[in-house]
Parts: sequence; C-alpha cells; structure tokens
Amino acid sequence: MPFKIIRNDITKMRTDAIVNTANAHPVVGPGCDYAVYEAAGRDELLSYRKEHIGHVQEGDAFITPAFHLPAKYIIHAVSPLFVNGGRGEEALLRSCYKKSLALAEAHGIRSIAFPLISTGSFGYPKEEGMRIAVDEIHAFLLTSEMLVYLVVFDEKAAKMSRNLYPDLEDYIDENYVEEKRREEYEGAVYSEVYIGRNIVEEKCRKEYGDVVYSEPALGMRDSSPADEDTAIEEMERKLEERMAHMADTFPQYLLYLIAQKGMENAEVYKRAIVDKKVFSKIKNNPNYHPQKLTALCLCIGAKLNLDEARDLLARAGYALSPCDKTDIIFSYFIEHKIYDMIELDIQLEEHGLPCIIN
Repeated sequence: MPFKIIRNDITKMRTDAIVNTANAHPVVGPGCDYAVYEAAGRDELLSYRKEHIGHVQEGDAFITPAFHLPAKYIIHAVSPLFVNGGRGEEALLRSCYKKSLALAEAHGIRSIAFPLISTGSFGYPKEEGMRIAVDEIHAFLLTSEMLVYLVVFDEKAAKMSRNLYPDLEDYIDENYVEEKRREEYEGAVYSEVYIGRNIVEEKCRKEYGDVVYSEPALGMRDSSPADEDTAIEEMERKLEERMAHMADTFPQYLLYLIAQKGMENAEVYKRAIVDKKVFSKIKNNPNYHPQKLTALCLCIGAKLNLDEARDLLARAGYALSPCDKTDIIFSYFIEHKIYDMIELDIQLEEHGLPCIIN
C-alpha cells in the first residue's frame, strides 16, 4: 500500500492513527506533544496517560484513544533526546518507528500518520531523522499492508524527501496546511489558515449552498430592507429543501439534485462519462452503492458545488480526503466549476494517477 510524504498539520490528519513524539514521563512537553494534547483534549489525554500508562522508556511506544482528534488512536513514541549521537540515539529513534508500526498492526490499523519523530524540540538532525523514517517505514511496508503518511511542515523537509527517496509520491496538501510553521509547535496557539487556490475558507464567511453571506452582506450596507428579506427567504427555502432530503440515499439525493438543477439524466451521465447501465442501476435502486470514482464523476456530471458534492458523497460513505491526490484534483475542478472530464483526466495523467477515460 502507498507511502506518502505530505506537508500538513498532523493533528488534522483523518487517519486511523497518528503518532505523537511523547515524553518518557506522563507530562505534556513542547513541540508535537503539546500540539497533540491541545487538539485531543489536554485534560482527558493527560489523565488517561497517568492512569493507564505511566512511565515509558525511550524508544518504546504505547497507544491511547484520540479523544477529540479526527483520528481514532494516538500512538505515542517516546522519543530520544539528541545529545551528540553517541548515546544510542539512532537505535532508539529506529525503535520508535518499528514499535509504533508494530503496535498499529497489532490493533488492526489501516492508515497511520507520522511526524518526523525527535526532529523538533528533541533536537535530532532533520536530514538524518528523515533518512531513518523513510528507511524504517519502507522496510515495514515490504512485508505489511498499511497506508503510511510522513507528515512534514516546511517545504525544505518536503524537498529533502524527494532527494532521499525520489520514487515516493510526494505532494503538498494545501487544504489544511498552515502558511508557516510557527516555532515548530513550541507551545504556540495556531490559527487555521487554509491556503492554495483550490480550497480557501475564511472564518468570516458563512456559506450555504450557492448563497454566500459575508459579514458586510449580513449587515446589508448597500442593500434595501427588501433585498435583506429576499435573501433571508432564499436561505430559509434552501434550508427547508435540505431538511426534506436529510434521509435520502445516494441515488435519491443525486436524482433530486439533477431535477433541482433542471438537467436531464442522460446529460449528467454523459458529462460524467459514466456508463448508461451503471447509471440505470443507480436510478432504479435507491440502495445502490456506487464506487467512489463513479460517485466523484457524477459530481462533475451534475455540476455540483463543493458543498453539494461533499453531501452527496457522504451518503455513500465517502469524503473528499485532503490526503489523496485524486480527491484534491476533483475538489479543485468542482470548486472552480470546471465540469470537463477530459481536462480532469489530463490532470490525473500529469500527476501520475490512473486515467478515467480509456
């Protein structure tokens, strides 16, 4: 299974497990440890560590619930403090990766995200830390099945990964990445800054479907009371429509969206390059469960906006992942209203992904 090096905030990773660079004693340290505790719920995670884990030796690892994180578990690797490289730091660092991966496998974890263990506040040289991480993860994947992410923050580390292991799929995840790493988790309070042309969601903006309300618009500085009433009525109408379709399955909600947009079914499946027989199964079976790629193509075919696409995909148990290159490309096309499967297919090919059109 894949090994991907991405630039992201590890506390935002929606994997089965994330790895934390932990202390030997049940205390919250600086760096990654601080960020993980804050995101997971400091008091809950610290109480669990004190009650169930206690002291753990350097190079060892233990697992806890993830509490308020998007992940299911946190695997805590007790990271070695780098002094001069002569006190067994390399062996301890390698042990952190080996034991974390073994623990993940023992718990049936299918996807896991690692930081560059020990290379922050623990002082391990980053380039050597990267070499060890790639070496141990690659060795594990030779005999085991797991989706492994190595999460870095800065472009320098991302470029370093390309030099160390050029065959790895290395891309920059711009959905949740912060513009700069501030003091590398040194107890800083991080704001959520979403950058990149593909997905930018400002906190001051309130979005509902196709109606976007910015703060100045809510105040109606340049509009009349009649305009304000019309906007509120439109918002209430859309809300009522959505509430009426809360329980829709994927096929039911897709057909509703097609009808709402005044489209023909044939227009949609032809634009999506979805086989007529497959679409017929979707149309005639309310409980039909499409493959994810088919569902993504139908989002293009029905000319959905990003909010509608996420809602439709969720009804089939899917999501637009910030850690998947195919999903990122579909997200970009949907957000920018580029409903051209040929252009999308070209982008998939250029990024080394399987094409949809044979």
